[in-house]
Amino acid sequence: MIRLRQIDIKIEDISHEKIMEQCASKLKIDKSQIENYKIVKKSIDARDKSRIYACYEIDVNVRNENKILKKNKSKDIFKTPKEEYVFPITEPKKLKHRPVIVGSGPAGLFTAYMLAKYGYKPLILERGESVENRVKTVERFWKEGILDPESNVQFGEGGSGTFSDGKLNTSVKDKKFRNKKVLEIFVEAGAPEEILYLNKPHIGTDLLRMVIKNLRNKIIEMGGEIRYHACLTNLTIENSCLKSIEINHKETMDVEILVLAIGHSARDTFKMLEQNNIPMEPKPFAVGVRVQHTQEMINLAQYGAFQNKLPPASYKLTFHTSCGRGVYSFCMCPGGYVVNSSSEKGHLAINGMSNFKRDTQNANSAIVVTVKPEDFKNELFGGLAFQQELEKKAYIAGNGKIPVQLLGDFMKNQKSKEWENVAPIFKGEYELANLQEILPDFMVKALKEAFPYFDKKIKGFASKDAILAAVETRTSSPVRILRGEKGESKIKGLYPAGEGAGYAGGIMSAAMDGLKTAENISLLFLGTE
Repeated sequence: MIRLRQIDIKIEDISHEKIMEQCASKLKIDKSQIENYKIVKKSIDARDKSRIYACYEIDVNVRNENKILKKNKSKDIFKTPKEEYVFPITEPKKLKHRPVIVGSGPAGLFTAYMLAKYGYKPLILERGESVENRVKTVERFWKEGILDPESNVQFGEGGSGTFSDGKLNTSVKDKKFRNKKVLEIFVEAGAPEEILYLNKPHIGTDLLRMVIKNLRNKIIEMGGEIRYHACLTNLTIENSCLKSIEINHKETMDVEILVLAIGHSARDTFKMLEQNNIPMEPKPFAVGVRVQHTQEMINLAQYGAFQNKLPPASYKLTFHTSCGRGVYSFCMCPGGYVVNSSSEKGHLAINGMSNFKRDTQNANSAIVVTVKPEDFKNELFGGLAFQQELEKKAYIAGNGKIPVQLLGDFMKNQKSKEWENVAPIFKGEYELANLQEILPDFMVKALKEAFPYFDKKIKGFASKDAILAAVETRTSSPVRILRGEKGESKIKGLYPAGEGAGYAGGIMSAAMDGLKTAENISLLFLGTE
């Protein structure tokens, strides 16, 4: 096949015939010579609102391929490269005890998937419920306020990403095609094939739940096992070597290989690891608020007159404040919901969520401010304590409900009285409050400086009727569990993985780290490079 880059087609002209025509023109051949084609990448160029293009990278099958390649010397025309993920060891060494994986978020599931595929028969320990039961528990929490600390938006099968937008893009450099492999596994589990080529793929929380269930069933079919309501509560270590684990404070299990894919909110587990002298360090993260605008306004700002010809628009914003803090949009959810994502009683945290169709009237995104370990004198759990303090304040300010405020009133430091042009869209109850009473001064100043700047990028972004909610604290883990180049902690047999361990930031990067962890286990256990 021949790879073609820079196939740009106006949005209003997209069709099979137009793609064939453009490919033939690029190759300087008649389109009858093209036997078939495959879209490799597709993105939208909306820099010029008067002419918006779909930009393609396409593989084509043609007759006389070598002759055509010799005739075309463009850097955008070349033989399709081999882009294949290869698992390093396909014949597993027999272990005394099967590998145990703590957590069934993306890192845990994809570690388990690869280990199961190659005969390791892993066991997943999940402190929460299966995705089917978890959805019911979370829906009850949103409707009735009954929180289950072990099964909620943060804990349970699928991890925190299960109640999100289901974004499947990442900025991680990927020379081994782990990204491609993860997307292929998603498609095998029922995700739409378009995620293989879209520049910013997503499947939404509704499709993601189905995919998670199918992944679990595939792992079980390949010899793996998953246990729910099974929380890691202690470790036994001898001579810097892991010997056994404790589950639910009562059951002991001998373990040879333990993968810590615990997620960014397992605060009790972090403290247990510290008590067992597992090497960890504080790391940067970000905290802020979540803002809602009408999706129509965002579409108009991003796409102009073509807003009705394109899917709901997203955005990405960054700002560097005068005091040196970074402020940026995070987990932007077109056509989505702002959701109560609390996991501890007496504390309140929020997140954003969308379904596959992204069809609500509002767009929402976290607008967060960077927080560094130096802010807490580099104390190991300083960031964790900071998160908890803000979540407690948010809970009190909203009387147990999500505290919300109009942006105009936030700028004036006054409590809002009523909504204006943006109707609130939440999962979970909410209550009007003054968010400045929740956030620290440095964060308030950073946000008040950033919003006017963002308004220059997206007209109407700082409109007084935009709705703010607090508090967004679970952007990433405030702690990193240290590991070496080959993925192993200083404690032999212990493999930190994914977002909770501090090595990922989203569904895709966590899943890719799961593949990497499975690779490292196969290589290190055999003593090979």
